Amino acid sequence: MNLNISTIREAESSVTISFISPEQSLPLVITAKDNSIDLIEWAEKNKPYITANKEKYGAVLFRGFDINSAEKFEKVIKSTSSQAIEYLERSSPRETVSGNVYTSTSQPKESDIFLHTEQSFNLSFPLNIYFNCHTVAQSGGCTPLADTRKIFQRIPEDIRNNLIAKSYLYQRNFMKFMSVSWQDCYQTEDKKHVEKYCSDNRIDLSWGNEDITLTTRQIRPVVSKHPETNENCWFNHCTFFNLATLDPNIQKYLCNSYSDQELPNHTFYGDGSPIEPEVIEILMKAYKAEKVTFQWQAGDVLMVDNMLVAHGRESYEGERLVLTCMSEPRSLDEVKVA
Repeated sequence: MNLNISTIREAESSVTISFISPEQSLPLVITAKDNSIDLIEWAEKNKPYITANKEKYGAVLFRGFDINSAEKFEKVIKSTSSQAIEYLERSSPRETVSGNVYTSTSQPKESDIFLHTEQSFNLSFPLNIYFNCHTVAQSGGCTPLADTRKIFQRIPEDIRNNLIAKSYLYQRNFMKFMSVSWQDCYQTEDKKHVEKYCSDNRIDLSWGNEDITLTTRQIRPVVSKHPETNENCWFNHCTFFNLATLDPNIQKYLCNSYSDQELPNHTFYGDGSPIEPEVIEILMKAYKAEKVTFQWQAGDVLMVDNMLVAHGRESYEGERLVLTCMSEPRSLDEVKVA
């Protein structure tokens, strides 16, 4: 999206544009020049400016606007993109705060959460994901980011092309007392509803027993083209859902307790064959090489293009509260590479 000079000048008359450091352009930082600037009003007037910068840099951090409630946060989402959407086909525990505003995750604070693109395993995914910091952790707790366009370029061509050709298979085993139940995932107690959802979303399923209550399998692409910029994005959960991204102690426990086919979450090539450990290691290194961080401040809002930029969470100490919202639903069929 190209902007004319007058649009840029008008937008920047009441804000300051900067970066985290001279070496780090992700995210772009937009800071209020004084506390009289209302982010919701400013965003409504300058939406094309915000969208253009999000698509250029991948993420925009709004700072100094004191967004300190779920209600204000949801209004920011509406003023910068569209209405906040519901969190469907859930893969991690989250608590609803207000409307379609959720806690960013309820995963234990002692663990890192590996970089990923939100719901890229769904046929319908959010183009934008937002975060709003309310309580800064005593230490740690950053939300790391990584440019998926650069991750795509870092992966050796032979590995990249092989995964593009084969796609990847995400297999999920729902178990009692482990991670998210199928009832929480699909937000229903009705098995028929789950069966219809899976049928509509190209997910194979088989009901199980008391140990593994449900198994689902879905084949998804690893690369998609951004609908606006037409850039190749490494947009998938192939690495994130692989056992190798978990804490070593958890890996050891799971490997001693379950076969590859019984793991709560695991990924394979699209034909069902195992992905070589050295390939997963190369993919993990590509994410980590592009990883950047910044320190949260209370009242911050981070707008992330979910296709252009992966996000994660670092472990932390003390209390931490970061809310999240998603917007702009898109269809995977519209953006996947043939």
